[in-house]
Amino acid sequence: MGQEYGICRVAVAPLRTEASDKAEISSQLLFGDHVEVLEKKEKWWLIYNAYDGYEGWMDFRQLSKLSLEQYAKNHDCDHVVPAELASIVIDEAGSKYFLSPGSNLPLLEEGFCSLGSEKFMVMFTPKKISTFYTADDVINNALFFQNVPYLWGGRNLFGMDCSGFVQIVFKLNGIQLKRDAWQQAEQGSDVNFLPEVKAGDVAFFDNDEGRITHVGIMLNANEIIHASGKVRIDPIDDQGIYNIELGKYTHHLRIIKRFI
Repeated sequence: MGQEYGICRVAVAPLRTEASDKAEISSQLLFGDHVEVLEKKEKWWLIYNAYDGYEGWMDFRQLSKLSLEQYAKNHDCDHVVPAELASIVIDEAGSKYFLSPGSNLPLLEEGFCSLGSEKFMVMFTPKKISTFYTADDVINNALFFQNVPYLWGGRNLFGMDCSGFVQIVFKLNGIQLKRDAWQQAEQGSDVNFLPEVKAGDVAFFDNDEGRITHVGIMLNANEIIHASGKVRIDPIDDQGIYNIELGKYTHHLRIIKRFI
């Protein structure tokens, strides 16, 4: 078998740690995410997500096939679903798909995007990715997701984990981040002290073993928006995030990075 490629043809597709519906969801693909197929076990395919290098098992029926040429073209996708509600595409059979912000709109042309041999009519104004975004753009996108419930492995409007939230917010602003918090902490440039923080900086937090396990976006030197229970705003100081509802510090501050 030669190398195979695919693209996510549903709004959200779970990636699992094993080839089973009962396995833990480690991440998700969004509509238009293109992948390389690494292994097959009946209906389960182990895939490599071209955007962030994440691997996981998924039901192959949630993919459309791509040629190598189509797969390569999808690397340059420069239109995504904006941070808005009711972003709908319609397939050739007339079925509607409600898409989450940050989803790709591959090979967009004359109001249609293409996933392999399938075309979808785009019923909203796409967001063209550029590199000219400001901290205000990042913050406005982050605030859009406020109160989205926390979901381990989530990257979509109805469930996000901490690093999925940060990844999608920055994707909407043309900045490509890895999937997990510890990977994101290896990107960007260091901000040495909390008073030097600017809006849009990213703070990372570690556990008792010193492993980075949490991440959020700084609104200013005293407040952070992050996914913990839900996407929420909490006060932060040199010790970490203070949860007023619980009356205690919940996350220990490790480092702050700048991506803008």
